[in-house]
Amino acid sequence: MPSAFLPDRSFVRIAGPDAEHFLQNLITTDLGALSADELRPGALLTPQGKILFDFLISREDGGFLVDIRSDQREAFVKRMTMYKLRAAVTIEALTERGTTVTWGEPGQGVADHRFALGGTEVRRQPGQIGQAGERGGYDALRILHAVPESGADYPLSDAFPHDVLFDKSGGVSFRKGCYVGQEVVSRMQHRSTARRRVVIISAETALPASGTDISIGGKSIGTLGTVAGERGLAIVRIDKAGEAMAAGNPIVAGEVPVTVALPGWSGLTFPSSAEEA
Repeated sequence: MPSAFLPDRSFVRIAGPDAEHFLQNLITTDLGALSADELRPGALLTPQGKILFDFLISREDGGFLVDIRSDQREAFVKRMTMYKLRAAVTIEALTERGTTVTWGEPGQGVADHRFALGGTEVRRQPGQIGQAGERGGYDALRILHAVPESGADYPLSDAFPHDVLFDKSGGVSFRKGCYVGQEVVSRMQHRSTARRRVVIISAETALPASGTDISIGGKSIGTLGTVAGERGLAIVRIDKAGEAMAAGNPIVAGEVPVTVALPGWSGLTFPSSAEEA
C-alpha cells in the first residue's frame, strides 16, 4: 500500500488521572468526541484565538499521544507544563522521531479523521515502519483532500482555526466550554466572519513555488502553500475569490492562471459578494 515517512514529527505523551480534564480546558479539540482508534487535529491557541501550536491527538493507554512538529515539541512541552500547576498529569517528550503514514488500504496505526471526512482511510504510526516512501505522495494526498499543515501552508501565530478548516475537520469545538482563545473563535463562528479558508489550487501547467501570491487584478488574496505539480493548497479570501469567479475575472498564482476550489467534505461554498461572506 502507499506510504510515506515524515521525519519532522515528534511525540508528547500526556497522561495521569487529570489528563483529559486538563487538556479539555486548554486545547481546541473536543476529547469527548475522540474515539479510541482515531486521531484528530487540535491546537493550543493564543488568547487572541490564533494557532500557537497545532498537532494531532489520539488516545493511548489511559492518556493521550500528541503528534507534533519536531521543531515545536520542546516549546509545546514547556507551555503545557506552565499550565499544569497541581493537576495530576505527566507531560513526557518521547524519544521516538518521525511518523509513518499509510493510505489506500486498511492498515496498522490510528485512523486520521481529517482524511476520513473525504472518504480515504489514512493511518499513522510513530517511527519508521518498513520501507516507507517519500513524503511527496503524502503531500499530494493532502492537497487532494485540502489538509493543511503549519510551516508548509501557514505560519503559527498567524492563522485562526477557521482559516485551516478546523471547524469542519473536528479540530475545534463550539460546545465543550472554555479553553484558551475560545471566546474569539466562538465569536467568529456565531457571526460567520471567517473569510480566509484553505482551498485547492489547480492549473493547466506546473504551479510556481510555495510562497507565490494568489492574486486578482494585481491584488493578493492569499499565498501558495504546499505544491505538487499542477495542484497546490492556499489560504485565500474566499469572498474575494467568489466575487472574481462570479464576475469572470482571472485568478492567478504569480502569472499562472488557476482555478480555486473548496473541498467538498467541508460543505463550504464561495460567496459571490462581500455581504455573503
